[in-house]
Amino acid sequence: MPTLIDKRQSTGIDPSLIGAGKLTALAGQMRGRGARANESGRFEHQSRVLFDDGWDALDDLPPLRTEVFSETAKTIITRNESPDISFDRSINPYRGCEHGCSYCYARPTHAYMGLSPGLDFESKLFAKTNAPELLRQELLDPAYTPRTMALGTNTDPYQPIERKHRLTRRILEVLAEFNHPVGIVTKSALVVRDIDILKPMAEKGLAKVALSVTSLDPRLSRSMEPRAATPAKRLGAMEMLAAAGIPVTVMVAPVIPGLNDSEIEPILKAAYAAGAREAGYVVLRLPLEVRDVFRDWLMSDMPDRAAKVMSLVKSMRQGKDYDSTFGRRMTGSGPYAWSIGRRFELACERLGINRNRRKLDAGAFTRPPQPGEQLSLL
Repeated sequence: MPTLIDKRQSTGIDPSLIGAGKLTALAGQMRGRGARANESGRFEHQSRVLFDDGWDALDDLPPLRTEVFSETAKTIITRNESPDISFDRSINPYRGCEHGCSYCYARPTHAYMGLSPGLDFESKLFAKTNAPELLRQELLDPAYTPRTMALGTNTDPYQPIERKHRLTRRILEVLAEFNHPVGIVTKSALVVRDIDILKPMAEKGLAKVALSVTSLDPRLSRSMEPRAATPAKRLGAMEMLAAAGIPVTVMVAPVIPGLNDSEIEPILKAAYAAGAREAGYVVLRLPLEVRDVFRDWLMSDMPDRAAKVMSLVKSMRQGKDYDSTFGRRMTGSGPYAWSIGRRFELACERLGINRNRRKLDAGAFTRPPQPGEQLSLL
């Protein structure tokens, strides 16, 4: 009968990591996921690791399946006063994201739920089931002043669980009823499902959609973003949205130096051909636990480039892994960051991207009469 160590070796796991405080997930649990570990969040008093108790306990670990929990939110519109963000309000109908992007800057938010920003972030998700009703209440408030609502700024509003829960669609139905402008950010082709809502809104100047394209290489994309739509499907979604008259933006994000920065121009060219007429970019951000999640992925999937990538990241972040300073956190600083920005600008100029930036119209906002409500005489 094989020994426990033989079993661990047969799965490609270093036996020295078992019980050494380093291993937090088995190989089978990481398959199809972006994170390579499930370390405890920064607010937890205890850290969890896998530990062999001598009774083959690790053999009984269940496969890592996506779990969705219902959350009753108290408010749904999130406000911000960040000077380097173009919107001051947003809605995120889900916590966590099944796309599992190894670089996702939203991962640290899962620590507030007592969960890991690693594998928990992409497998233990929360659906704010009362989001559409809350939104209606907040828009009906006489004190509410409309401005463009950003949808999907933290986690993707069209991640796979949206097919079942349809919270994003119901939110769009409420916004359409109020003639409220909305800007969507996603990397999912599922957005085309809602063209029937977005097209009439776009005709009134109320909607635009930004699709994030990180790479045109399907293998690199699948590695970095294991459960997101393929690059071809994202470009296909752009074509369908543009054909319906919905303004399309391409986000080259994140730009990872030494890994995908060579694709800036090809991505912009492909997106323009698909109908995108506006574009933006964001340099890789590694706040808090994202740094270790991304590094682990880099060492696992791109070991030959890991040292170069991290060296270039630090050259753009004042010698650190991340610089959260407003004005620098999105673009970085230094010669390499400057060259990325300049290449992006020149490519946009050549293609005619960003010549006319479409502003959404908040002036059409109206509160529809509600059942039992007395109509105004004026």
